[in-house]
Amino acid sequence: MEKHGLFVGLVTLDLIYLAESPPRNNQKIVAADYTVTAGGPATNAAVTFRHLGNQATVLGIVGSHPMTQLIKSDLANYKIGITDLDPTTQNTPPVSSIIVTQSTGERAVVSINAVKTQATSQSIPPEILQDTDIVLIDGHQMAIGSEIAQMAKAKNVPVIIDGGSWKLGFEKVLPFVDYAICSANFHPPGCQTEDEIFDYLTGVGISHIAITHGEKPIRYLQHGKVGVIDVPTVQAVDTLGAGDIFHGAFCHYILRESFTTALEEAAHIASVSCQFFGTRRWMHSQQ
Repeated sequence: MEKHGLFVGLVTLDLIYLAESPPRNNQKIVAADYTVTAGGPATNAAVTFRHLGNQATVLGIVGSHPMTQLIKSDLANYKIGITDLDPTTQNTPPVSSIIVTQSTGERAVVSINAVKTQATSQSIPPEILQDTDIVLIDGHQMAIGSEIAQMAKAKNVPVIIDGGSWKLGFEKVLPFVDYAICSANFHPPGCQTEDEIFDYLTGVGISHIAITHGEKPIRYLQHGKVGVIDVPTVQAVDTLGAGDIFHGAFCHYILRESFTTALEEAAHIASVSCQFFGTRRWMHSQQ
């Protein structure tokens, strides 16, 4: 059965190049391939969630700068709804330039993120959560994310955070979170070890926590019990967006499966995506 997800956070324009290596100082390189897509953690997660058979809406800032047509056309192609928090802004959208190394699939990223495009909670449409089954918050629109998390909690809509890294303001979101899916780079204040991260997140009331480590096993905590889930071994072509894709897949499966099964299935989808260049081509391989 089709579900509807709301994905709150960053919307970027991604310019992705496949090359032998990133350039050194004063070096020019020629890319073997390139692609242009909409990007950002919440956005890529939304595209994945939609691909798996659901409805997805991105809540973020897009605006009306001419470059946003590239973002809008890409998301329209994948049938993603956009609720624009500042539709009239003429500001240039955040642009990410990414170079993927051919031999390893590793990526180098230059991005401005959402630092200059922050919305206030007054921008949130009153009926934004109508018919919403799940919410993902990536932390790049923290004031919006905090408000949405509280609204979702009041309606018993599950809230997931994409904890790619700690961002100021997450402490206001966490008390309303049901599932914290974090990377190894997520370090709340005063936390050095993963056990301290588990304790911190458990302390604010989150009972389901996972920490991903790329191709290495996922550590998770469920109602106080720690476990490990292996990640499929693949020959990586491109690791860009794998975490975002993991989150989108997790949103799909957690509405249908147990916590551990959702993590396993999300790891499988993310591993598949790493075998293709860019953040979209893996989806066409499965059609």
